[in-house]
Amino acid sequence: MIHSEISHHRMASQKLYQENQCSPQEIVYHFGAMQAQDYAMAKWAIGSRCNASEKEIEEAVNSGKIIRTHILRPTWHFVSADDIYWMLDLSAPQIKKLAISGAKKFGVDEKKLIQINNTIEKLLAGNNHLTRDEIMQELNIKKTSKEDFLGAAIMMNAELDGLVCNGRMKGKQITYALLEERVDRPKTKLTKEEGLAKLAQRYFESHGPATLLDFSWWSGFAPTICQKAINAIELQLNRITIENQTFWFSKNRSIEENFRESVHFLPAFDEILISYKTREASFSGDHQSKTFTNNGIFKPIILENGKVIGIWKRTIKKDHVKIETEFFNETENSKKAILFEGIKAFETYLETKVVIG
Repeated sequence: MIHSEISHHRMASQKLYQENQCSPQEIVYHFGAMQAQDYAMAKWAIGSRCNASEKEIEEAVNSGKIIRTHILRPTWHFVSADDIYWMLDLSAPQIKKLAISGAKKFGVDEKKLIQINNTIEKLLAGNNHLTRDEIMQELNIKKTSKEDFLGAAIMMNAELDGLVCNGRMKGKQITYALLEERVDRPKTKLTKEEGLAKLAQRYFESHGPATLLDFSWWSGFAPTICQKAINAIELQLNRITIENQTFWFSKNRSIEENFRESVHFLPAFDEILISYKTREASFSGDHQSKTFTNNGIFKPIILENGKVIGIWKRTIKKDHVKIETEFFNETENSKKAILFEGIKAFETYLETKVVIG
């Protein structure tokens, strides 16, 4: 393996070759956590790796098989119901400080947050799923741009305490529900060391080849802590050194795996880019600035043979979805026709006609 080939192996690790037919929840379990602040695009991140439709993925979220909550770094993530508690135990103590700090800016201290949590628990008890606006209204917190930040801090704190997570969608609005009413709390808990080792194993098996700093970025833990986690599982991983960098990957994945021609239209914030500290392996030229901004906004990408060759956007119309593309290099119409075959998977997923415009 050489550096230019890393992207091919990541495609296999990230199930973009669709080697196995997986359910939506199995895809999320494989990744450990999948970034999901853009809910519509996050569903397609799952759909691009399995044959499930958007409706089937949303049902997995609505039913609690897939949990959407703030975890890691922190931002919204999809997490398997099987993983939510141990992952919260591991990462919440670190990132909860941000929620507490955010609330304090509005005069809400930790004692007040505990009281608010008690009120939220009563509001949501009995599978009562409410939007954030509905919860804030019950808490008598007005909806202004200033108080909206307070509302975000309050709900993030409740998520990190393991009190709430996503509920069923209410039309196009996201709701909150009590986590314990969605997923039973396990009888046993992992130690912090066990949790870190499990997180590292899951990361390198689903994202490898990847480096220590990649894992540190994705998990939100310091490199020194991440190194200890790698040390604990290094016999369960393969490694390769390229340009004085050590890359770790699954023992179930051979570095001699066959390369496959492929085109993918992937969502904004997809794990194929966002889950690595540096992303040169996914680019053939100097096009990263066209794909994501310095303040962390990632655009939907067109991936050919593991390399980003352009960006795209979708606009939902009454009876179809319009797709607009921007290729980084001049592309012949005959080549575009071949590339546009990759959008058929998105059309199948949406169960709606897709028009290239």
